[in-house]
Amino acid sequence: MVSEASGCRCFDARGVIAVMLVVGGTGELGGRVVRLLREQGIGVRCLVRAGSDDAGLRLVGADPVRGDLTEPESLLAACQGVETVIATATVIGRRLAGARAPSILEADEMGMASLVDAAESAGVRRFIYISFAGADAVLGSPLSTPLERAKLATEQRLGRSPIRTVIVRPDAFQDIHLAPIGRFDMGAGKAAVFGRGDTKRRWVSTDDVAALVAAVAVEPDPPALIEFGGPEAISRNEAVGIAQALTDRHMKVQRMPRPLARLGIRLLSKRNDALASVFGAGLAQDLHEAHWDDKPLRDRGITSRSASDFLREQARRLTDGAAPGQTRRRPASP
Repeated sequence: MVSEASGCRCFDARGVIAVMLVVGGTGELGGRVVRLLREQGIGVRCLVRAGSDDAGLRLVGADPVRGDLTEPESLLAACQGVETVIATATVIGRRLAGARAPSILEADEMGMASLVDAAESAGVRRFIYISFAGADAVLGSPLSTPLERAKLATEQRLGRSPIRTVIVRPDAFQDIHLAPIGRFDMGAGKAAVFGRGDTKRRWVSTDDVAALVAAVAVEPDPPALIEFGGPEAISRNEAVGIAQALTDRHMKVQRMPRPLARLGIRLLSKRNDALASVFGAGLAQDLHEAHWDDKPLRDRGITSRSASDFLREQARRLTDGAAPGQTRRRPASP
């Protein structure tokens, strides 16, 4: 696949304007990717579940098609005529919100396997999949969570596929893990810390991850694996300290020792797959220090936001009376 000289359109090897299928386009990350691709003039099709609001996708010129990861026949139809599949979807948000079905196993693991099957059958040339930084560290772990197992199973399935595959492994998202949804609430002066809280991570902006995915989607020769994070390596405890300095107030920290987190994962894995996965993500961030950096972003001309800058933005929003957790919207760097 090559880009037109203007950078506005993307053509396949036959000189036909390429169509990209985004699976997860109604989500925070997928929605950003869709907008960035459309800004480049790329044709985008989005798999949308029945009952989901696709007005935002239509507004930017994307083409919603009805389908579901748990309905293999809908996936094959969605993949027809597609050059590139970009898979950002996960069911964990719906599960945390109380949805009883589908499970992470059914959607994130079995559903993604069905999507790869459909892409192969339809002759898709490239498949971009969002996994997580540090995935290698949990391989074979008896305490791996449902979401970790699903991500690793999909990586392994893609490793057996003839499709050109790009595995994108971002570090944890600032917009989740350093915001109220991730139990880091600057407004309420409360934060949760798994384990000791001293392990440095490179929390990354959702905007920056989307910019990288949109860039990789049109690169003629992208790497098979891209593991990265934000420009700053700080620990959870350091983030708490920064938040306290910015708000001039004490943050009440609720700590969960590592043994208790491990026990929680064991007890919850079969009862609440989403919450078990949240515990696992928190524990993994405390156990495994980031050995990646923001070079993949810098290599693509993306000026990434640091975790400290994100916290400063949240502090300013609190001062201005805006809802905590709101983030900036900006286009990808050229």
